[in-house]
Amino acid sequence: MTSAFLLSESPVKFGTSGVRGLVEELTDKVCYAYAMAFWRAAGAGDRVVIGHDLRPSSPQMTLACIAAMRDLGVHVDYVGALPTPAIAYYASLQNVPAIVITGSHIPFDRNGIKFYRQEGEITKADEEAMLAQVVEMPERVNLPALPEADPVARNSFIARYTSFFSGALTGKKIAVYQHSSVARDIIVEVFENLGAEVVALGRTETFVPIDTEAVRPENIEQAAKWALEVGFDAIVSTDGDADRPLIGDEHGQWLRGDIVGVLTAKYLHANYVVTPVSSNTVLEQSHLFDDCVRTKIGSPYVIAGMENAPREAEVVGYEANGGVLLGSDIKKAAQLLKALPTRDALLPMLAVFGLAAEQGCSVSELLTDLPSRFTHSDRIQNFATEDSRALIAAFVAGEKDAATVMAPQSGDVVHADITDGYRLTFANGDIVHLRPSGNAPELRCYAEAECADRAKALCEACLAAVKAA
Repeated sequence: MTSAFLLSESPVKFGTSGVRGLVEELTDKVCYAYAMAFWRAAGAGDRVVIGHDLRPSSPQMTLACIAAMRDLGVHVDYVGALPTPAIAYYASLQNVPAIVITGSHIPFDRNGIKFYRQEGEITKADEEAMLAQVVEMPERVNLPALPEADPVARNSFIARYTSFFSGALTGKKIAVYQHSSVARDIIVEVFENLGAEVVALGRTETFVPIDTEAVRPENIEQAAKWALEVGFDAIVSTDGDADRPLIGDEHGQWLRGDIVGVLTAKYLHANYVVTPVSSNTVLEQSHLFDDCVRTKIGSPYVIAGMENAPREAEVVGYEANGGVLLGSDIKKAAQLLKALPTRDALLPMLAVFGLAAEQGCSVSELLTDLPSRFTHSDRIQNFATEDSRALIAAFVAGEKDAATVMAPQSGDVVHADITDGYRLTFANGDIVHLRPSGNAPELRCYAEAECADRAKALCEACLAAVKAA
């Protein structure tokens, strides 16, 4: 059997960032084949960095990837359980490729693998090249023992932020909702090194799938409850692999990820900002940045957009999930923050707190300077991808009246955008956007309006109409 045949037959496929699938589908052979195909298509040199998140299935998948590298004669620098951006950062410092075993925010019965070439995240072209590789597969994958983790990558990531943000959190009380995030201890260490009093909350050894674009009602209620019981200046958390942040204000109210992106870019004095089409239009309406570029959803598209920036531009990319990508080196107060063009949860946390410190205000007060545009997102789970695509195709072809389904009370449509999914802008300023998820069988809805309640109502009504139809 060849890798090309195995991967073509496997239900494990590339999504918006890396490959994803059910744990039962991510067999030793499938993981081995993807790792082997990655190295043949995009690997370089004789060394690779490999790490993973805290999902129960991740160590086994890691062993299969290590086995593939071993059989290719590639030395593995195993860095253990670390945030995806920490692994990517260390690999960039060493100028070597990396493999990260993580399913990010999706449920624990699923998992995935992310790949980084020497230059950073693989591209869509790299994905196609990987799937075209023909590598002879062994009858059985002989798994090695898990090596001892090298602590250098962890220490490098901590030093990245403690040097650039030195003293930024002095006198602040920050709550960290730890759950099963792979960054739960690193965040505490970084914040304490920067002068904060840290309160660790909600740690669990059971994996919790935190989706920062569709925060669960129980997490919304719990944060508000902790604000009353504990009292803090802010509360933070991340998804499973810590490339997406959750940042809450002093009242325990979670900030939307695309607002976090704008605040981060503002703090870093970026002049060239790249984000997917689904992000809040506060970006343009704030008039804070010289160039605002919109892309399809997914970090490979954001990265491609950042690469088109002028050579001297100060470049920040972000996604609606709050993950921030740094497309250029940033200098601030004689400190240098090196580019890291992959999603990161820690940078936006510190940038938001740094901005609040600069302006002498609370986290909630940072929003008062921004235009009143609010977003809400949710999804229908277990919604077959082919059904999502068929619905979007029917809207585009005019076979179904999209406005009637998506927002019948919003009036006339003034613009339809098919950059990624189907996005309608209405005369009253409402925006509703439907898109199949790239990571799971889900149909996602993004809504934007002039008040939070309106945005939430638009999103809920649209998803209810889709279910009814």
